[in-house]
Amino acid sequence: MRTVLIGLLALPFLAGCAAIDRDANADALAKPAGMSRMLMKTDPFMLTTFARITNRAQPVTIYIEGDGLAWASRTEVSRDPTPKDAQGLALAARDPAANVVYLARPCQYTDRSKNPSCGPAYWTGKRFAPEVVSAMNQAVDQVAAQVPGQKINLVGYSGGGAIAVLVAARRQDIASIRTVAGNLDHAEVNRLAGVSPLTGSLNAIDVARQVAKIPQIHYSGADDRIVPPSIAQRFTEATGSACVHWLSVPRATHESGWTGRWSEMLKAVPSCG
Repeated sequence: MRTVLIGLLALPFLAGCAAIDRDANADALAKPAGMSRMLMKTDPFMLTTFARITNRAQPVTIYIEGDGLAWASRTEVSRDPTPKDAQGLALAARDPAANVVYLARPCQYTDRSKNPSCGPAYWTGKRFAPEVVSAMNQAVDQVAAQVPGQKINLVGYSGGGAIAVLVAARRQDIASIRTVAGNLDHAEVNRLAGVSPLTGSLNAIDVARQVAKIPQIHYSGADDRIVPPSIAQRFTEATGSACVHWLSVPRATHESGWTGRWSEMLKAVPSCG
């Protein structure tokens, strides 16, 4: 009985350690890149960001994180969607541009007491809900205010790719979009995986025509079994635009094969034609 009680008492402590480790991992990625942690207040979420703004007369590149740890298992929802390995932040840290900002998704990295609107729905069925897209767009507004009159480049990893497209469809100041393993059609991704469709979420492919004039490159991992290359191809075809391109990257999966290549991949500038 004593052993069981000690084990139960240890559970909250272990959960806290896991959260601290994820925060420490993010700080370890951001600090060498000169990116500072901040909180952004939006309606209805408080968002965690890491930023490096060194020249307000230059464009800014905004990186949007993936879905994080949405599920603890195939049937169990995670209690905290903060990513174990922040792929979006890892990419941002490799970007040498003067102005780089990373946006975590709602409910990631931010203490629940500061985010009363957070709940499992926002990292499961409503991860791309209108209010989520609105909050992320408000964050982009706040970043834009730091570089007045400058263009904005969006980069989204996984589900962050969907957010990048959905935000771009609401704006007139987006110079380019890049996605990495982007979930650009969650209905098709879930159909292929044989899982239930997302309820309450917008779908990036539904606004493909609205963003068709924005130069874009959508990178897919040739070995990605979660968001296969057919998704980027499907989205590109839906735009019907010479401004939108997709590329399959050899030996890349959904979660690996990106960070080490990213500095070189950034040299490919999205363009029309």
